Amino acid sequence: MLFSNKLIAWYLQNKRDLPWRKTQDPYAIWLSEIILQQTRVAQGMPYYEAFLTHYPTVLDLAQAPEDEVLRLWQGLGYYSRARNLHATAKKVSVDFNGNFPATYKELILLKGIGQYTGAAIASFAFDEQVAVVDGNVFRVLSRYFGILSDISTSTTKKEFTALATTLLPKKQAALFNQSIMDFGAMHCTPKKPLCPTCPFSENCVAYQTNQVALLPIKLSKTKVSSRFLNYLIYKDPLNQTQIQQRTDKDIWQQLYEFPLIETSNTVEETTIRDQIYSIDTNKSTKRITKMNSEPIIHKLSHRKLHINFWEIEVDQVLNQGLAFSSLKKFAFPIVIHNFIVQHYE
Repeated sequence: MLFSNKLIAWYLQNKRDLPWRKTQDPYAIWLSEIILQQTRVAQGMPYYEAFLTHYPTVLDLAQAPEDEVLRLWQGLGYYSRARNLHATAKKVSVDFNGNFPATYKELILLKGIGQYTGAAIASFAFDEQVAVVDGNVFRVLSRYFGILSDISTSTTKKEFTALATTLLPKKQAALFNQSIMDFGAMHCTPKKPLCPTCPFSENCVAYQTNQVALLPIKLSKTKVSSRFLNYLIYKDPLNQTQIQQRTDKDIWQQLYEFPLIETSNTVEETTIRDQIYSIDTNKSTKRITKMNSEPIIHKLSHRKLHINFWEIEVDQVLNQGLAFSSLKKFAFPIVIHNFIVQHYE
């Protein structure tokens, strides 16, 4: 157990001071784990604190309106996490009387809780002897043991899970899991790892064979496609506009946006202007202004969005018009929210 002992010794001297490590409350731990999926600790911390302030218990979160939860989540991205968070809070509230299941096998049956998150909650909150396997764990173990398997496959994930499980010290799963996660995040980093001062350098296969930069191996890559979005910001004589909710199973589901013209590729400005006029049903367009000279590029995990905003002044009062000052009440994708803050607040 030399590896585990060294790892824990490093952690006890270098660990990060994180609030969710000072509790065994499964709700707080679950909340932190969901927020930190695809999110850096520094970015996620304010959201964690905000959610605990607004919803101190899972029952409070369960009773919150979904729009309110999405608005609080605004800026974190991957909004399916927020929808799953809300759905699971409701299930725990109704089916489990507000008490989280206490075992890994039960936890992973809940929406939004995968193998890694389930292992984290089970070990941190309930002291279950189960190993976490995330990007940090892949990186540390692949480098130390010189594992050349492709981490994008399910077979390799099982291989790493089995290895991590054998490394767990008895009755110290939580401590080991926190140690390897912090070591990967702070020391054995993806780029510029601190190899010269690493306590494992003498026995690290990757360091001894000059393969640190190559490991872990991930062969499959997410295919990124482009989408072209033109948002129409109507503005009537009462300084009102219109918005709509995205209800399809697509990016930003359940979030709000301005009326949209989406094209399959980049098109001329005159084409968009012609389309705006063609859909003008009693809005009496009098002026169209393109608000950004170049498309705003917004990157998602598998999409590259090219976004233009068009302000459209109309003579007629809009049906179901909404004051610009009211927009802050709605949950928008962060790229639209930032545009509203910049131009209309």
